[in-house]
Parts: sequence; C-alpha cells; structure tokens
Amino acid sequence: MLFKKLFKSKTRNIDPWIPPQESRNIKIGKELKANQNRFQEIFGHTSDFYIESLYIGQQEALICYLTTMTDEQAINDKIVLSLSVASVNPLSIDNESELEQFCKEKLAGTQLQLLEYETQVIDNILSGHVILFIKDFTKAISIRMNSISTRSIEEPSTQGIIRGPKDGFTESSDTNLSLIRRRIKNPSLRFEKHTLGSDTATTVYVCYIDGIVNHGILEEINKRISDIKTTAIFDSGTLEELISDKTITLFPLIFNSERPDTISANLVEGKIAIIVDGSPFVLLLPTVFNDFFQISEDYYHPFLMSSFARMIRYLSFMISLLFPSLYLSVITYHIEIIPTPLLVSLTSQRENIPFPALFEVFIMEITFEILREAGARMPKAVGPTVSIVGGLVIGQAVIEAGIVSTSTVIIIALSTISSFVSPIYSFAVSTRLLRFILILFASVFGLYGVALGLLLLIGHLCGLRSFGIPYMAPFAPFIIEDQKDVIFRFPIFSLKNRPSYLKTEKQLRQPNVESPTPPMEEDSG
Repeated sequence: MLFKKLFKSKTRNIDPWIPPQESRNIKIGKELKANQNRFQEIFGHTSDFYIESLYIGQQEALICYLTTMTDEQAINDKIVLSLSVASVNPLSIDNESELEQFCKEKLAGTQLQLLEYETQVIDNILSGHVILFIKDFTKAISIRMNSISTRSIEEPSTQGIIRGPKDGFTESSDTNLSLIRRRIKNPSLRFEKHTLGSDTATTVYVCYIDGIVNHGILEEINKRISDIKTTAIFDSGTLEELISDKTITLFPLIFNSERPDTISANLVEGKIAIIVDGSPFVLLLPTVFNDFFQISEDYYHPFLMSSFARMIRYLSFMISLLFPSLYLSVITYHIEIIPTPLLVSLTSQRENIPFPALFEVFIMEITFEILREAGARMPKAVGPTVSIVGGLVIGQAVIEAGIVSTSTVIIIALSTISSFVSPIYSFAVSTRLLRFILILFASVFGLYGVALGLLLLIGHLCGLRSFGIPYMAPFAPFIIEDQKDVIFRFPIFSLKNRPSYLKTEKQLRQPNVESPTPPMEEDSG
C-alpha cells in the first residue's frame, strides 16, 4: 500500500502552449495585419522573433521566423533576394495552383510546405522554418531554413572502441537518423515521428525495419509513447522511465547506446530504436539481460576471441556482485572452510583492526564509490588522476593506520575494477547497488544469506518483462536455438536465424552459408 501511494501518479491538468484538440482547427486568416498581431501576441516580446511586411510584385506579404533557429544569411540569399527580383514584375496570386507555381519559380531549391492551420505555423516557426503569408490567401508558405549549431560526429565517450567504426551519435536527431540510414540502405527502414512535452515539443523518432519487426511490440511502444502526458523531455533517460514497464527493479529494462553500429545491428535483428532529439543516447527495445554483456565489437573479432571476452564479462559481473559478500560471510561465520595457512594470514592481518568485518567492508565500499563519483564528475583532465591517486593513497593509508585489513582492500578493489568491465553504465550501477544488499544478507546469515539473496535475485529477474518479452530470455525460458550467441559467440556463418524470442516476421537472418574451406590439392601423379 505504501509503495502504491508513493508511485501512484496524480492526475493534473497540464496547460500546454499547444492548443487543445478542438482549437487546433483554427485556420490562417486572410488579413495580414490580423495575422501579424496574432503571432506577435503568441510569441510575445521575445527578441529573437522577427516579423516584417514586404511586397511580392503588387501583392503585400508578411515574413516571420526566429533568428536563433534560422540561418539569416541563407534567408537573405534564397528568399529575400528571390522575392525582390519577383517584385520587379507585376504578380498576382489568386488560387492555390498559382501559389504552387510561384513557389516552383521563385523559391526553387528550398524545402517548401503549404500550411493551413495556426498550430502548423507555430510548430514550423519553433522548428526553424521561415513562414511567408500572402494577402487574401488562407495558406502560408513554410520554408525550411533551420540552422542550429551541433556537436560534430565524434567517438563515443562512454563506450570504448578497439576495432570497429569510430563514429558516435550526437545531440542532433537528423544526424543520428543519417548515421543509421547510412548503414542500413533498406527502403523498409522506417522512422515514425512523435512530438512530446507540452513545453519543449521534443521530437522523438521510433525506428524499425518493416517486414522484420514484431508489429505487436511496435504497437505497444507507440501506444506508450502516445499516452505520455508531460511538460518536458530533455533526454532519452526521461523517456526511458516514462515508457518502461512499471516494475520496482534495479535492473535497466531498456538498453541505450551511443554507437550507431550497435543500434543498426539490433534493428536488423528485429528490435526497435527510439531517438530523442537533443540526446546522443539511443534507446533499444525490447531488452533482455544478455544484451548488457554483448557489444558490437564481438562480431568484428574472431569468434574464439569474442567468446573469451564475453565470458570475462560474465565472470566480472559475478565477481563484482558476490566477492564482498562471500568474503564477509566466510571471515565472519565460516572460517572453518578457509585453508589453515590462509586463515593464519588473515587472522594476523586483522589482529589489530578495531572494527568488525562488516564495518571494514562498508568503509571501503563507500570510499571507492566516492572516488568513482569524484572521478566521473570532475574535469576530464584531472578526473582519472584523482580516482587512481586517491585510491592508492587512501588504500595504503587505511592499511598503515590499522583501520581496515589488507585482504579487505584487495577484495573491494577487485570488485570495483570488475564492475568497470560492463559496457553499459546503467547496468554497472545496478550491480553496485545489489552488492550492498548482498553484503547485508551475508552479515546476518552468512553463506546462507548469500544463497538466499541469489535465489531472490534470480526469481526477480525471471519475473521481469520488457515490452512483453521475458527479461532472462533465452536463459529462462531456455531456448536451445538461441544459445549460439549468448555466453559463447559461434562463427558468423552459423548464426542463421534472428532471436526467436522476438517473434519477428522474418526469422531467417541469412541463407545457408557454409564455412569456406581451402581447395583440395590435386594429385601430381
């Protein structure tokens, strides 16, 4: 009951700048003065809103745009100059066909659109378009002239690359769409557009390959996005929380990546990507547990090397999750299972330690978490130095001061380093939080507590769903045909089918491809 009250969303009326549905059908008026007053009132006295009268031939017109969202030099060259040339000759526009002919002749080479409603004009102005009104005409001309300075394409900052493409997503959705389109030259690649946030009007794209994707999952995603009622979306992380299955869990139910090759490869497998304008992190769904141990680089190296690297990631996850709790339970409750030479060494180390083992472990865990956060938030030039030097200095200092034992520092340091192996930051954070829970279980029940915590964790994971897909697939339910690309990565030519748990329209990923073999030597005799 308490959790329901805490997480229950309270219904409230949102007063958006976008008019309600019944007023979205207000058409553009014929009188230029009325239009000028109307849009001047909507945009108020903001200094970057420009609206001015001009003449096209013998016909009065009105031009308006946001100076901060458009390229004024391009406006002067492609629009104002063309209209000034047109004004030399008498010109009269009386119907829509004449308006279209005028656009073809005088504004050739620009992206044009005829607008009929006021809300369309508002949306286009906010998107960086130039709006041209013509007297006695009920349609406006929208000319795309947006110019927003964006970060250039760079190597992803959160996901290191040894072999593979070095480009990463940026904050521009147009750039991100082109990075995907450049890799998937398929006419069935679709980008569905949504606008979210009554204040921010953030553009969101749902990307998938028609003919492959599971349309049941696609409909569920579009429904959840359409049901979002919020004032602002600034990053994909906000959208992720709004559309995730409403489950109290530490594990991320949606995968995110800065790498276009990772997103493109998963689109080909039948998954769905969500691009949020203003965010370099693209969401990928549905997501399963195994996704957080796979990286696109696994498919750029020989399969034996990739399989070994993947097993190291699984092993690192187990070390990061279990080592502190196992150490605590053994040193506190089960010292009889420790070999005698090792037990003598551990006992001598802890002889002058004034605190119990639980307090030692918590001291070092919190210390390393502080160092990690400090290194992540400080400027890049000094962040790694602070983490490394701080860890060395503090680790050595607490050992010499007799606050914690050497073995405790070794265990916590190994667990912390192992958590960095995970390629996805959100999953590594989940592991760190679960580690504290298992430490508490171990401090009370010993190894039985660790076993109980693992059983509860496995049961929780098996109960999770990501847009209807079991989170632990293909482990639970166990799908034998999908095991070729889970813990081990089989050769590329043997991966013929897409993951069966996605239930894609086309299950076959590649036809029967056999491994090439060297030619047989001919008998010389």
